[in-house]
Formats: sequence, structure tokens, C-alpha cells
Amino acid sequence: MNAALACFAALSQATRLETIKLLVRAGETGLPAGDIARRLDISSTLLSAHLTKLNHAGLVTSRRDGRSIIYRADYDTLRALLQFLMAECCSASPAIVGDLDVTAFIEGASQ
Repeated sequence: MNAALACFAALSQATRLETIKLLVRAGETGLPAGDIARRLDISSTLLSAHLTKLNHAGLVTSRRDGRSIIYRADYDTLRALLQFLMAECCSASPAIVGDLDVTAFIEGASQ
């Protein structure tokens, strides 16, 4: 549950949510930090603070490519967050959850 709370805290700010949306759309290749800043029309310093928060929550990963840092959405964490919501908030109701596998989160909820 602590991981989910960290994700929700990170996503509860508009710029960070927009950043995740950009990175999800960018796919596995991700985007350089400079491109993200330009697309969101924010300074690189402000973006850096937002990316740090997203990284600490496990929602983004980064890699260096020459002088650039490339960020991408961490799809495993995003999937886990969705599964947590379905298992915990929807009580794993088949009418709501459908075919989403929530068993790992039901078993892990007692931890």
C-alpha cells in the first residue's frame, strides 16, 4: 500500500500527470528531458524536480544517452498501481475488474 500511496502523491500534481501521459505515449523509447520540458512549456529545473518525484515513486526510469537523459514510463509500476486500485478499491468485483489479474494484490494486501 505504501508504494501505491507514493504513486498517488506523485501523480496528484498536474505537471507530473502530464509528464506521465507524455511518457506513456512515447513508448519504450521514452523522451529526452529537454523535449519533455519543451512540450510542457516549463523550465528544465522545474521539470527536474517533477521527474525526481516521479522517479522516487517508481513511475519513471531514466538512462543516459550521451549528454541527454532519456526518461520513460515504468509500465510495470503503472500496471501494478491499476491492479492495486482494482483489488483494493473495487474489492476485486468481477463486474468492475473484468479479466484484470488482481490476485497478487489481494494476497499482498494483508502485508
